[in-house]
Amino acid sequence: MSLSGRGQETSPNMRTSEISSRGLAALYAVVVFLSAFLLFQVQPLIGKCILPWFGGTPAVWTTCMLVFQLLLFGGYAYAHLTAKCLSPRGQAWLHIGLLMAALCTLPIIPDASWKPAGEDAPALRIVLLLVATIGLPYFILSSTSPLVQSWFSRTHAGQTPYRLYSLSNVGSLLALLSYPFVVEPSLATDSQASLWSWAFAVFAALCAWGAVRMFLATPAETREPSQTDPVPVAQPSWGLTTQWFGLAMTASILLLATTNQVCLDVAVVPFLWVIPLALYLLTFILCFESERWYSRRYYTVIAVVLLLAAINMIRLGSEVSILLQIATYFGMMFSCCMVCHGELAAIKPHPRYLTTYFLTISAGGAAGGLFVGLLAPMLFVSYNEFYFGIFCFMFLFITLRLREDSFRWPLPNWTCPLAVAGLILIVLGLLVQAGRHTTGNIAVSRNFYGVLRVLRASEPQSDEPMLQLAHGRITHGSQFVAIEKQHIPTAYYAESTGIGKLLASFDANEPRHIGVVGLGIGTLAAYGRPGDRIRMYEINPQVIELAREHFSFLRDCAAEQTIITGDARLSLEFEPPQQFDVLVLDAFSGDAIPVHLLTSEAVQVYLKHLKPNGILACHISNLHFNLKPVLAGLAAEQGMSVAFHSNKPDAQTAALAASWAMLARSPECLAQALPSPSEATTPSVGRPIVWTDNRSNLLQVMW
Repeated sequence: MSLSGRGQETSPNMRTSEISSRGLAALYAVVVFLSAFLLFQVQPLIGKCILPWFGGTPAVWTTCMLVFQLLLFGGYAYAHLTAKCLSPRGQAWLHIGLLMAALCTLPIIPDASWKPAGEDAPALRIVLLLVATIGLPYFILSSTSPLVQSWFSRTHAGQTPYRLYSLSNVGSLLALLSYPFVVEPSLATDSQASLWSWAFAVFAALCAWGAVRMFLATPAETREPSQTDPVPVAQPSWGLTTQWFGLAMTASILLLATTNQVCLDVAVVPFLWVIPLALYLLTFILCFESERWYSRRYYTVIAVVLLLAAINMIRLGSEVSILLQIATYFGMMFSCCMVCHGELAAIKPHPRYLTTYFLTISAGGAAGGLFVGLLAPMLFVSYNEFYFGIFCFMFLFITLRLREDSFRWPLPNWTCPLAVAGLILIVLGLLVQAGRHTTGNIAVSRNFYGVLRVLRASEPQSDEPMLQLAHGRITHGSQFVAIEKQHIPTAYYAESTGIGKLLASFDANEPRHIGVVGLGIGTLAAYGRPGDRIRMYEINPQVIELAREHFSFLRDCAAEQTIITGDARLSLEFEPPQQFDVLVLDAFSGDAIPVHLLTSEAVQVYLKHLKPNGILACHISNLHFNLKPVLAGLAAEQGMSVAFHSNKPDAQTAALAASWAMLARSPECLAQALPSPSEATTPSVGRPIVWTDNRSNLLQVMW
């Protein structure tokens, strides 16, 4: 019997060790996948929970993303430091202790005590709320992927751990895609939070078991570094680390700035948060799975073409359909992130420096979030961070190109001046495009709630000069410049509109108490008569300042006025019954009423403040959503009658085409309130939809 033949046999101990190794690898894979899935399920969930409390603006999601990225960076830093400084046993017991502490913070639904008061700093309050509510669970989940990959490197020497990183991104992508299409339509928000908390408990148990298996298996399964790495591995240089940071930061800026841009002109809903984040994660999956998915040449060309198309899309504005806008913006972001992450994958280090690599990437992502969430509102008077992200991308991939381990220009030297000249032209074009938001404006103001512009315009058919207040592409009111016409209500509130007819005729001989949710420029104050009381609710203090300083509707109003600063629904919840004759709902975020103002619970709040014969008037004009089924469903649920009124534009009064819904407790109330009931219609609006605070979905009403 030859020794060579016996040497080829596999002993039972070797087979047992191989099975144990595979089982441990499978456990790692499950833990990484589940952590990523939970990480990206909780983002839209918690964002949707707190969105109504802070006015439903794009900045709510941007601030949430900033907190998520900072916690992600903290998790990666924790993974890096523990892997570098602690023994396997120390890592395991520390992590198990943190898992147990995180379990004590469940469930994750934020307490109502976090709802803001009128003068609170919303960004700071969101940060504190998220840290207190989901901070520790999110931190633990964030650390899982790099930490488990380092464990894998210890227990499975010679095998690459980067497949686990791709697996984590697959879990993240599945979580994001399942939320708007499966989770959100099927489960109420509190049920989502409860299910997530139980799933986190399962994850914690599996992760703790993996930690124990890791430090028990290490002595038996880890080979000496000299066996795995016979050639010393050079430590990544500062230049290479800077490249990692810059690429990650550029991709993060483009993700958040593109999301802001789309939400500004459409609506602030989880669906429009999820798409760009899912595409962002998909680029990670493709680039880190295999080199075959990324071609520098093709994706760079595609990215530049779509960048120019996106810039032109901003110029065209609302002339372009919502689907084409979404396809262009998100296609641009996807191609740019493919380039950034493709280059990141091409220069990834040896697994020995894995945690340093991921720590640097997370730092770049957090830096992008800090720039968009905190610095950009202070530096720019408009959403110029979108252009800044484009500039960063062009800077990286026109003047600088990655080759091997450093940035080098890959073409003949004589082409370099041409590239620099091209970059200068692109930068000038971006500045011109960005400057159009301020050129010709009388006033520009930016805060947490967005960018407001007061500009001089003219009525298209008569060239009558007018002043307008604009938020993005949405006009929030206009007024004639001519003194003799300044008293005329215009735009969506002209006398020919539904609200104009209602206010002009309702209780014509009696003093009225009118509530208005959303101030705009105060156009509805034009309908105030001596003896009337008008109570207006406005969440954005700068809207109030601009309405008083540049427009005269409030100043010339004959009625008694009260302006309440803060979210209208929260204010109404805590106020005693106001006994409104008419309550006007005219608060817009993007191009649609914030969802939390159109839920069953919100209507119950409104009814508390209406007189028995009072009218709830809802402005539902917008480009992208058919809100009639929602109003019909809410009216049916509350036992109310509903009528819809639409009008055509009128050049003489500068009236715009507007759609209004009128709700009352009985048909008789509607008939008495509207001067010509025949003008108000109750057509078939399809299947009625009832939204609640726990369940709502704008996909149901997209045109």
